Amino acid sequence: MINYIIRRIGYGLLILVGVNILTFILFFAVNTPDDMARMNIGGKRVTQDAIDKWKVERGYDKPLLWNDGAQGSQKLTNTIFFERSVPLFVLEFGSSDTGRDIGYELKKRVGPSIALAIPTFLLGIFVVVVFSLTLVFFKNTYLEFWGVALSVFLLSISGLFYIIVGQFFFSKLLKLVPISGFSGGGDIFLFLALPVLIGIVSRLGGEALFYRTMFLEEVGKDYVRTARSKGLSETVVLFRHVLRNALLPILTSTVAVLPLLFLGALIMESFFGIPGLGSFTIDAINGQDFAVVRSMVFVGSLLYIIGLILTDISYTIADPRIRLS
Repeated sequence: MINYIIRRIGYGLLILVGVNILTFILFFAVNTPDDMARMNIGGKRVTQDAIDKWKVERGYDKPLLWNDGAQGSQKLTNTIFFERSVPLFVLEFGSSDTGRDIGYELKKRVGPSIALAIPTFLLGIFVVVVFSLTLVFFKNTYLEFWGVALSVFLLSISGLFYIIVGQFFFSKLLKLVPISGFSGGGDIFLFLALPVLIGIVSRLGGEALFYRTMFLEEVGKDYVRTARSKGLSETVVLFRHVLRNALLPILTSTVAVLPLLFLGALIMESFFGIPGLGSFTIDAINGQDFAVVRSMVFVGSLLYIIGLILTDISYTIADPRIRLS
């Protein structure tokens, strides 16, 4: 197990290095430091002196990857890549192109993102699993037919539609919850109730169809027939035996959601005015703040790799037959 985890961490570090280098090349292949200076300073008539001053203040006056004018190891270290991208591996994010401390912004915004993402994630899994098992329980009935039809209908609708309709119906007409904003303390439930509900509904259709297919495959196996022959009720068979044996694909399908626990739903946070990491990323994209975007890409990659490692480890808990050497 320990050797396996060490190998996976090593692979993850190699992937992070590749993502970091690729992201850096893509960003600076599209925009030169001069272009970035013009976009951040603003205005059509920007003098070269103003551009040079902006680059010096933010460290963009150095070569990108190799400094021919430096001596020794400074040929590598005295570059934009080493000063702006390498520190990400020790979680030092530096300053944004607008002068803000990225690390401070991440610490300030991670709380609202977690407050939104964790209830959406956990309640979403619970609702989807129960709904899917209910469809399997009422197999070959009108309830299953209309449940599948509802899932296909929900799958066909854009998540943006749910947000607009939810804000109009629950906030503007019924006035049950605020239309947008965020507050700590007891009021947090009012501000997060609608985003969490929309997050659950928007993922219900596609995941319910996937889980239903997976559960139907499990129902046809020998251990299910054996459990039924022992006189166990259908509810016990489904929620104890079938669900337990389907944990591996469920764990695999939920790995991609892990980065959202911290990065947040980009569109959701923007529309509801939640000051989380998702809205921070959207604001950086709109403001052409490449330092923030690169940092968020790195954080997302890091979280996804951690999710893969945790999933592999959880396999041994969900299925004792699996042994990692």
